[in-house]
Amino acid sequence: MNKKRGIYNVIMLVTLSIIITFVLTTLLMYNYFQDKNNYLILPSEDTAKLTELDRTLIGLKNIIDKKYLGEINEEELYEGAIKGYISALNDKYSSYYTKEEMDDVNVALLGNYVGVGAYIQADLDNNVIKVLSPIEDSPAKEAGLLSGDIIYKVDGVEYNGEEINKASNAMKGKEGTTVDVEVIRDGEIKKFTITTRSIKVYHISSEVIENNIGYMYIQTFDEGCAEEFKQKYEEISKKNIKSLIIDLRDNGGGIVDETLEILDCMLDKNKTALITVDKDGKEQISKTEKNKIIDIPIVVLVNEQTASASEIMAGALKDHKRATIVGTKTYGKGVIQELMYLTSGAALKLTTNEYYTPNRNKINEIGIKPDYEIELTKEEDTQLKKAIELLK
Repeated sequence: MNKKRGIYNVIMLVTLSIIITFVLTTLLMYNYFQDKNNYLILPSEDTAKLTELDRTLIGLKNIIDKKYLGEINEEELYEGAIKGYISALNDKYSSYYTKEEMDDVNVALLGNYVGVGAYIQADLDNNVIKVLSPIEDSPAKEAGLLSGDIIYKVDGVEYNGEEINKASNAMKGKEGTTVDVEVIRDGEIKKFTITTRSIKVYHISSEVIENNIGYMYIQTFDEGCAEEFKQKYEEISKKNIKSLIIDLRDNGGGIVDETLEILDCMLDKNKTALITVDKDGKEQISKTEKNKIIDIPIVVLVNEQTASASEIMAGALKDHKRATIVGTKTYGKGVIQELMYLTSGAALKLTTNEYYTPNRNKINEIGIKPDYEIELTKEEDTQLKKAIELLK
């Protein structure tokens, strides 16, 4: 997602700024079949103009209406048809959101909601739901949920990767609601009872650590992240920091434009920050627009869950030799999604662009290799330790 440059990127769940338009999935259905209630109805146009898909849907609708014994929920049929249409793209990043699902996304983007407080992501390769990270000062964090936990059951109901929206909704609700969450960790099932409460999402935490090193952890690139980054950096810069660690571990991405605005703070003006290419091969180059405000040595921490917008940042800083990258190879999500609304409030998230680093390095399915590849151990944060060593 890119609200300024027209590029949007959505990772987690949440993920992610929006343009209003018609949904691609409704090219064959929406124009023909929508009445004021969003129900499938026969089109008024000449049937000779209909495609084979149009005729098939109309035929199925007529057969169901005449023959089906059970109750028919028109709205669920309509939404199920669209979800199935998008699912058949076999693109794990493209999806259709109902109005209710999109309302949840918008609430998360604004940084406030009631729930257990954890970023989760669908791992569709293994068809599971993973915890990217618990939100700071959240019930999930206090209960002991950890990055990498696999959500197994919520209130006794088992969920898989394709049911991430249902699982997410099950972990939300009225403040004070008790939620039983079972996770798989290191092959064992662990159970947690978590009480929901209002969650204020802060994208960035910061502090000054040893040797006058500034440390900033970016959880996600949601709305307002760039301004928060500038404020947090200004606070720690007043404490005479000599260098900076930016922690992007377990950051699944977010709004590309927020990432580009943060890169403005660290790269010289008019430097290439991102290259995107659409399905027709049309290339767009995004360049930094402002004078940088950070001119001290930087180390960026990454891991296998560093994805999408996070990879854009790490890749740009690495290519311009502005930062040293430490950790493990990143996730490899080098494609960008646009989020497009129906007038009903439902929306389509569709993969529309592939992106490359300033040196035209491919990211998708490849990832970014760190300058120093360091595995994290259970005993200590070896990656952070290496970063501090490099900045001494």
